[in-house]
Amino acid sequence: MPDGDNGLVCAYALDGEGGGRPLDWPEVEAWAAAPGGDDETAGLQWVHLSRRAEGAKRWLAQKSGLDPVVQEALLAEETRPHCDLIGEGVLLILRGVNTNPGADPSDMVSIRLWIEPRRIVSSRNRKLIAIHSLQDAIAAGRGPGSASDLICDLAKAMVERMDPVLEDLDREIDALEVAGLRPAGSDHRAKLQKIRRRLISLKRYIAPQRTALTKLIDLRPPWFEAHDLIRLREIVERVARYVEDLEALRERAQVMQDELTNRLSEQMNRNMYLLTIVASIFLPLGFITGLLGVNVGGIPGTEAPRGFLVLCGLLLLVAVLEYWIFKRLKWI
Repeated sequence: MPDGDNGLVCAYALDGEGGGRPLDWPEVEAWAAAPGGDDETAGLQWVHLSRRAEGAKRWLAQKSGLDPVVQEALLAEETRPHCDLIGEGVLLILRGVNTNPGADPSDMVSIRLWIEPRRIVSSRNRKLIAIHSLQDAIAAGRGPGSASDLICDLAKAMVERMDPVLEDLDREIDALEVAGLRPAGSDHRAKLQKIRRRLISLKRYIAPQRTALTKLIDLRPPWFEAHDLIRLREIVERVARYVEDLEALRERAQVMQDELTNRLSEQMNRNMYLLTIVASIFLPLGFITGLLGVNVGGIPGTEAPRGFLVLCGLLLLVAVLEYWIFKRLKWI
């Protein structure tokens, strides 16, 4: 279905066997007006909306029959993953990695779902590849057969797309760790900071997602089938592993950041130490030349033809003597 001003991304009447019939706005509105009617509108309906479209806002407010609290949640600008039981329905908000072309995967895409025994209403702002996977599965007759099945399929599709993102982050950190054996540069620090920001952004939404799905299991709505609860537990375990992986990556990035900071500090201290040694060597030389350079009578060597050469030799001798003393003291 086209995603235009009407706000309907797609809608299906699911047949309970993996297939479904696409619906347009009049059919969606007819179902909302008389749920449980004839065979044309009976079964499970899934309506997926573009939340910023005026048509979606109008349908939610005037014809959906949803509670105002649910309407507000489906249209909210900022959300975090969570799950709430409202009457016989469940409000579930999830986040998936952004796999749209040119997008940063850590800029996670939100999907909001209202699940009733015989109707699911979802909304999004940006495209979510997991939704397209569900549409393809329905078209091929391999889609969800129930509300709980659809939730599990959607959650699984969203979770599976986190794998490549975490693998990429792991490879980037591995590359930086290898590069860390060589002298650090500003490009290393910039890359590391970017990775740490991505890790923080991912964990910010993935950790609450585990909590939201766990709460859905604990709520056990009557329409949630037993075998789907088992599937959902497996998905929660997978999300938990991702959270642990993110924490491990974050710790590795922190260790690298500390190492880079220490190396930069050591490099700065070494430079300051060398400057101090150089200044210490030239301090007596400067004192001698300054003393001989005063404009008063009695300066020795002023009339000697080889006075300048003698002075240079004296200064060289003092410099060599200082270097020998510093070596004995193990300062250099």
